Amino acid sequence: MADGARLADPAVEARLARLDELLERLESGSGQLSAEALESVGLLTEVYGEALARMLDGADAALLDRVAGDELLAHLLVLHSLHPEPPERRAERAVERLRPAVRERGGDLQWLGVEGEVARVRVDSGGGGCGSGCGGGGGDVTEVVRATVLAAAPELGAVEAVTAERVKPPAFVPLATLTTRRAERPQEAR
Repeated sequence: MADGARLADPAVEARLARLDELLERLESGSGQLSAEALESVGLLTEVYGEALARMLDGADAALLDRVAGDELLAHLLVLHSLHPEPPERRAERAVERLRPAVRERGGDLQWLGVEGEVARVRVDSGGGGCGSGCGGGGGDVTEVVRATVLAAAPELGAVEAVTAERVKPPAFVPLATLTTRRAERPQEAR
């Protein structure tokens, strides 16, 4: 990056994953060196957070919108409790971003809102109507929704996946079965 080259999203994701691995190793380590390394990371995070806050103090609404819309920057703002949008809106946006991929697989998502600290999302995984246990992947969709919503709004405590009720189409009943025929009766003699 010293030459001004920018990182593509996959490169950023790889670095974030590696950073998580290194931090986990530091946290599981013992001794003064591990403690000092973790303290250094914490102090650096605080200083960077303060720098971001100062930058945002002078930002106009258009810049705040652009920053909030960038996944990496939004993550940083959330990390430092600086995100300009409330957690409910960030969680709703996360569901909106997932919806096209879920629809492509025959399912759907619907944002239902937040109750207390719990986000509620209607999840229809589009499992083909075979019910649970047939490999439809409904649990996978629910887990992705949960992880994505909590990454966007970690202030929320949980995500409740409300299973979409399958609405059966109305049954077709031929008109002929609804009308009764009068049996022709022989004329009675009077």
